Amino acid sequence: MKARKNILCIGAGYVGGPTMAMIASKCPECRVTVVDIDPERIAAWNSNELPIYEPGLDDLVSKCRGRNLFFSSDIADGIRNNDIIFVSVNTPTKTFGLGRGMAADLQYWEKTARQILAFSESPKIVVEKSTLPVKTALAMERILNSTKNNIRFDVVSNPEFLAEGNAIHDLESPDRVLIGSREDENGLKARQIIADIYLHWVPKERIITSGIWSSELSKLVSNAFLAQRISSINAISALCEKTEADVVEVSRAVGMDHRIGAKFLNAGVGFGGSCFRKDILNLVYLCRSQGLEEVADYWEMVVKMNDYQKERFLQTMLGAMFNTLAGKHICLWGFAFKADTGDTRESPAIYIARRLAEEKAVVHISDPQALKNARKDLADIDDIRYIEDPYRAADGCEAIAVLTDWDIYRRLDFKKIFNRMEKPAFIFDGRNILDHKLCFQIGFNVYPIGKPPLTHF
Repeated sequence: MKARKNILCIGAGYVGGPTMAMIASKCPECRVTVVDIDPERIAAWNSNELPIYEPGLDDLVSKCRGRNLFFSSDIADGIRNNDIIFVSVNTPTKTFGLGRGMAADLQYWEKTARQILAFSESPKIVVEKSTLPVKTALAMERILNSTKNNIRFDVVSNPEFLAEGNAIHDLESPDRVLIGSREDENGLKARQIIADIYLHWVPKERIITSGIWSSELSKLVSNAFLAQRISSINAISALCEKTEADVVEVSRAVGMDHRIGAKFLNAGVGFGGSCFRKDILNLVYLCRSQGLEEVADYWEMVVKMNDYQKERFLQTMLGAMFNTLAGKHICLWGFAFKADTGDTRESPAIYIARRLAEEKAVVHISDPQALKNARKDLADIDDIRYIEDPYRAADGCEAIAVLTDWDIYRRLDFKKIFNRMEKPAFIFDGRNILDHKLCFQIGFNVYPIGKPPLTHF
């Protein structure tokens, strides 16, 4: 019989909740507890309406909750009674002081480290699950070993590589699991204990071990490379529109080169989510702090290109609609940063909605999962209408902008929608998911990303 492990995760967000649910499902002999400072979030995890939307998550949680998966707001008790502690707290970009706008804000992480020190009564393995700057583990070690209490703490880096909307699949069948540790005897032992958890369901060849600094840096670099591909194809989409090329045809031709591959070569209105921008800026700050100005400039351009793409989309709307949006009703289909999630962090839709409001447009927002978050993101803006039904959201509007690649938008009755809109009616497809020729034939003026527009004038 396998040895029982008591596992704690501090942080019940998009990473902590699903990851611990998967571990509980695959390791029935383990007792897994998730804690968070937000009692409302914990109450939601214990209810039938989870605080995050992720396909397959409801079933996974309901199968394990109350059996070997528990959600609690008692952080102190969780620290005392568990041997392995995953730290999955928020590490946003700093909005103040040195490194403002680029460096990671580690105040929540440090508070958690000090809580672990204060409440621990036995040895712990502390696992970095949050995305953290390189050498953060060293600071964690220094905090945990700052008193002579004869309690041993081993710090291990185990960054997450989840794609929101696909997190459950990514957890069940990951490309790789990365575990970094110190290379001494105790570090290697702690690394193996964490690897043994994943070996319950992940093939051994997909579990990569490394030094702890390499592990921390690998997470930042992975997200930087993925974002770089998106910004690269988005830069080419602007050129395609000027030369009447088709970015879909270009990306298909480029992606068939086995050295490049097809993933993350879909042009769009821009990337969002909690990781890409934050991690790239973190990398930029790290490079600048090491005196690598040219390297920092290179990576910062990925973010600048993403900002350019969002503004370019707005400028296209403004130019197409006779250089004024004042008083016009514009419908946004999708507000989440991608399909199959309700997460709106860094969503391009936030920028587009705000810019439309600046232009005095009346904004209608529709999304299957993200309207609650949209209301929070735009709480300071008046005259925004939140309508879940995409048909009703488009009623009486002059234009529709597709900002999230929800599959539902592909299957709508566009003739019905066209008949209920003001004319001329426009579609700005920021995700290139619609049948543009069909929409044009119905009567829409269609503006895709990286393709020539289809217009009736």
